[in-house]
Amino acid sequence: MEKLLSKGEGWLESHPEKELIARRYLKHRTSLMRQALARLVEEESPDADEAEEAHTAEEEAVEAPIYLNDQRLDAIVAALKDSGATSVVDLGCGEGRLLKMLLRDKSLTRIVGMDVSYRALAIAQSRLNLDRLPARQRSRIELIHGSLMYRDSRLAGFDAATVAEVIEHLDAPRLAAFERVVFECARPRTVIVTTPNVEYNVRFETLPAGKLRHKDHRFEWTRDEFQEWASEVAKRFGYTFGFAPVGPEDDKVGSPTQMGVFGCGNL
Repeated sequence: MEKLLSKGEGWLESHPEKELIARRYLKHRTSLMRQALARLVEEESPDADEAEEAHTAEEEAVEAPIYLNDQRLDAIVAALKDSGATSVVDLGCGEGRLLKMLLRDKSLTRIVGMDVSYRALAIAQSRLNLDRLPARQRSRIELIHGSLMYRDSRLAGFDAATVAEVIEHLDAPRLAAFERVVFECARPRTVIVTTPNVEYNVRFETLPAGKLRHKDHRFEWTRDEFQEWASEVAKRFGYTFGFAPVGPEDDKVGSPTQMGVFGCGNL
């Protein structure tokens, strides 16, 4: 992997066929290929983490007056409790805010957070004080580096998966890959997905008309669009689907966040 990255320095990170090149060079070494691609993404845009942090801060500032992030995390934790899950993987865990709440729930015996950003995982490790946790607590939680674009055996066998404010960052091809990775390959019994409701954006006074909440969002769906996507995914992969609003509800535009809970009888 190091040889590939060294020989590809200066051209491979921007090559349109970098995934094919990495796959062929690291044949039969899927985990190394996944690590190499993640590092190439970071090298292609060295300031991506700093830009992401700035954009996220802007989004949080827009939503801050209604404490939306707190309500969103509370709703996810409540849905997990209702599902009866004892093991959960937080996909796109970021800096570990949800993980910190999950760690307080003693009914969860296995908690895993996965993210494509090494920087985010480092912040999560610090936020969770992993180095100072008692051994029993430390054994319950793990942080792993990985991408939602590739099948990953480490994601199999969980009661539940949480996907909080992630799908809107994916373009159409990556969203399709995500669907297969989670619902077909990993196949947890419960999948909890949250995403912004674009209809509610008109209620944010500091958000200019027609602007999305985050500069990296590829889309923000209406309630009908989200439910149409979720229903199609549920049907295709053998799940049921339930919809729930998160945050203050408005008669005309709904709630600021929409949550989908997918259920399946098979692990």
